[in-house]
Amino acid sequence: MPHLHEKIDFTVAIFVVHEGRVLLVHHRKLDKWLPLGGHIELDEDPEQAALRETLEESVLEVELAGERPPTTEEGTRALIAPRFLDIHRIHATHEHIGMIYFARPKSGDVALAAAEHHDIRWCSAADLDALVPPMSGAVKWYCRAAISELGG
Repeated sequence: MPHLHEKIDFTVAIFVVHEGRVLLVHHRKLDKWLPLGGHIELDEDPEQAALRETLEESVLEVELAGERPPTTEEGTRALIAPRFLDIHRIHATHEHIGMIYFARPKSGDVALAAAEHHDIRWCSAADLDALVPPMSGAVKWYCRAAISELGG
């Protein structure tokens, strides 16, 4: 998806955990191991973006971890909050505000989105240190936090 603004965009990252392992992709363009995710489009909220990106990139339907507040009234819809937020530089003049979700699979078998990724795999906490190319410290931290919180 093209950038929505020249200086900053909003994105989602989804750390899907199943049986003590987190789902990761080897991103084709960035040559990095990352969680599922991408830009939030203009016609969707962060929750919708997280579910869409997960389905597009892995063919998995997931349940986002977290609590939906009981505050929905006419004209208001409560959302599951991201587990974490970050801001990260993409290049010298562009940043992403990342909404980081943890999730569990509801149904489906994992499938590779070959146009976007070299590989897709379930990784245990111990597997993270052996990935090639090496994973960033921040992504590794989120992986371990997701595995710890959502367990097996």
